[in-house]
Amino acid sequence: MKVLLIHGPNLHLLGRRQPEVYGTQTLTDINAPLLEIAAQRGVELKIFQSNHEGEIVSVIGDNIDWADGVLINPASYTHTSVAIRDALSAVNLPVIEIHLSNIYAREPFRHRSYINPVAVGVIGGFGAYSYVLALDAIIHILQESQHVH
Repeated sequence: MKVLLIHGPNLHLLGRRQPEVYGTQTLTDINAPLLEIAAQRGVELKIFQSNHEGEIVSVIGDNIDWADGVLINPASYTHTSVAIRDALSAVNLPVIEIHLSNIYAREPFRHRSYINPVAVGVIGGFGAYSYVLALDAIIHILQESQHVH
């Protein structure tokens, strides 16, 4: 089982950027337990972070034959990127959208997600734990799909 995890723009600044909204954990703090959980569950986890929309689109397409599922925190691209939405739709893999904060409890412009319609689910509002929940969910989804075939 192979899962691609994509962190969008400004997430490399976690721990310093608006800790009242995003917490004090760094991206490394978030990734480390995910890699441990993945290893314990027999999952290969590939992690990528970019501030550039085109790079995110490329990594999605480049992993079409590698990944079984995608976890993505598109960050601000959630609300703006048709290109990322189209790339996720094109690979035809289960996708879970992740957010550290509850985007629906924030500014109205954050309530619109271009990614949501192509995702099997959205997990947000639980800080770094949102990622753990999403990893568990994608593993469950992929295990279920293996039983069907």
